[in-house]
Amino acid sequence: MHLIPRPLLLAACVTLLAACGGDNVKPTPPPAAVKPTPAAPKVKVGIALGGGAAKGFAHIGVIKMLEANGIEPQVVSGTSAGSVVGALYASGMDPFRLQTQAFALDEAKIRDVRLFSGGLVQGQKLQDYVNDLVGKRTIQQLKKPFAAVSTQLENGERTVFVRGNTGQAVRASSSIPGVFEPVVIGKASYVDGGVVSPVPVDAARQLGADFVIAVDISTKAQGTKPGSMLGIVNQSISIMGQRLGEQELARADIVIRPKVNDIGPADFEQKNTAILEGERAALAAMPQIKAKLAELQRTRNAAHAARHAPPKPDPRCLEEPSRLGRLFGRDVKCDAAGQPVKQ
Repeated sequence: MHLIPRPLLLAACVTLLAACGGDNVKPTPPPAAVKPTPAAPKVKVGIALGGGAAKGFAHIGVIKMLEANGIEPQVVSGTSAGSVVGALYASGMDPFRLQTQAFALDEAKIRDVRLFSGGLVQGQKLQDYVNDLVGKRTIQQLKKPFAAVSTQLENGERTVFVRGNTGQAVRASSSIPGVFEPVVIGKASYVDGGVVSPVPVDAARQLGADFVIAVDISTKAQGTKPGSMLGIVNQSISIMGQRLGEQELARADIVIRPKVNDIGPADFEQKNTAILEGERAALAAMPQIKAKLAELQRTRNAAHAARHAPPKPDPRCLEEPSRLGRLFGRDVKCDAAGQPVKQ
């Protein structure tokens, strides 16, 4: 039996270990820092305030309850009476100041009858009243994006004012045909927006609202004749715009309908009742508003997270590289995120 010399045996062992071990062991690099996913943008809430003359005080009650429940509309659109309340709210007035202004309102401040125009209201007083309360700021200078909807008299087209003189836009939106003189702006004349858009849901969408709360205070024809000329005109406008209004209301996320049908269009003495009815209607709709808003935000969060999720590692990058693969160039090189590097 021949003994293998010890030095030769040691050399053989070293050779075998080298063959089995392959390359030198390298320390595992630390995982790449994962950037936190940015939060999804919050749902932008818009409020669309419909026309209805003195019933428009109900809008104040709705806004009060929305804000009391932590829901503050970021964009505001208004038609006719809704444009008056909407402009003041967009200017930065909180609901309680809106209510204070409502109680202090004297109808004489906004009514300027001109006998030579057939007894129509000129509307200049309303324009000046609104401009004074908003600090003579233009629409684009208001604190919230705002749109006043009117009807172009020459062609019946819906016109959305989002720039320019705030009071004049409100006046154009509120110029009830047969009661107010049409408002001339540039080469066109404008009358009440309720003819084409009784509750301006689409205008709120145009301002960027993801979720629109519509407030409908329009008079519904109930088989009885209104008792005043203003009531007849107001109901006529409601009937004309009813079909269009139903189609536009269907595009809102929530429709709030304060019970103000018993309040006449010129019944300014019932402003407190109108505000209370607005509060009641908003409170009744609150569970539905909160549930729909939460669902929309969850959907948005999920879509946002999916868009910003890091790519899944390529399966080839999860395998341990083999020595033979490295020798013959068959293994993929991977980056820190587990994606193959183009060579």
